[in-house]
Amino acid sequence: MSPDTAPPDLTVIIPTYREEENIGAIVREVSRTLADHSIRGEILVVDDSSPDRTIPLVRDLERELPHVRLVVRSADPGLSQSVVEGFRNARGAVIQVIDADFSHPTTLIPEFFRKIHEGADVVIGSRYTAGGGIGEWPLSRRIISLGATALGRILFPEITDPVSGFFAVRREVVEGAPLQPRGYKILMEVLGKGRWTRAVEIPYTFTNRKEGASKLSFTTILAYAVQVADISAHAFSRREGPAWRELRKILRFALVGLSGIVVNTGILWALTERAGLYYLYSSAVAIETSIITNFLLNDFWTFGGESGHRMGRRIYRFLSFEAVSLGGLVVNMAVLFIGKEIFGIYYLVANLLGILAGFIWNYLVNRNVTWRSLPLDDTQ
Repeated sequence: MSPDTAPPDLTVIIPTYREEENIGAIVREVSRTLADHSIRGEILVVDDSSPDRTIPLVRDLERELPHVRLVVRSADPGLSQSVVEGFRNARGAVIQVIDADFSHPTTLIPEFFRKIHEGADVVIGSRYTAGGGIGEWPLSRRIISLGATALGRILFPEITDPVSGFFAVRREVVEGAPLQPRGYKILMEVLGKGRWTRAVEIPYTFTNRKEGASKLSFTTILAYAVQVADISAHAFSRREGPAWRELRKILRFALVGLSGIVVNTGILWALTERAGLYYLYSSAVAIETSIITNFLLNDFWTFGGESGHRMGRRIYRFLSFEAVSLGGLVVNMAVLFIGKEIFGIYYLVANLLGILAGFIWNYLVNRNVTWRSLPLDDTQ
């Protein structure tokens, strides 16, 4: 096979919809980056039948730059769907996804490519790891982003930005994977259903769009929630992969939490009704006892053996668990108050949201602080 007909080493997928202001500049910038680093790559623009001049502009670029290709989609519009269509059409052994609006720095593409060749299956541009950041976003969008990230980190706690739109994968990760794209969080779908073992993150600063308008909407947020549920169901049915290993811990953590409710209620009743203690004193004892039993069950069952068995470390974990539990109570009450007083949500519904937020807090902080894995040379 001659060099001219050999498949490229890298495919850069740029999903587009009404990007006439940006598409020419972003394609040329990616092209220059590939040339400057001697990467034999192609640029694959996947467009959702834009009604503006995006398509004819890319057609002109195809004639000018032989490594540029255009795929036009006419059904089932959506950013994630466009990326998956790009996966199907990509010819490179490594696939890079990047936005058309200059939110992602093209200068990092060679670093993604290098990390894949060093052994990573997935390389993620992270806004939340050390060195990363976000430009001037309004508070509402920051809250939505942080909430989406927190929800994603329940399944992938080792990844700081599982909803990033800036990532690269080996072709084998997505080839044949049962991806069901929806919304804007295609990376979650890849992590949940792709075949991978090693993921690394590269810090970057997300910048606001240069031109055009953001396409974030409530429908997008709802689609993301459905996506997380679908990934969880997929992991549960397959019983394999990183998402399943984490989901198993989540289920155990939830069952332990339910057992704590039983312990709390039983002790509260026994001390109040049988021992004759004042109910608030009984409640204090019941809460602390349930915290102790929850800690022991999680330490031996949910996260058994992950953080060492030495007594000093167990005492540290218990104190950490106590502090996190108190924080979870504060989170629960804060969400209840904000939901009821600020957003006017019915108080029982707001309380359920508070319980969910408290559970997410408790699991994520305990998973990443209380039961953080030790280095391999720990003597346990």
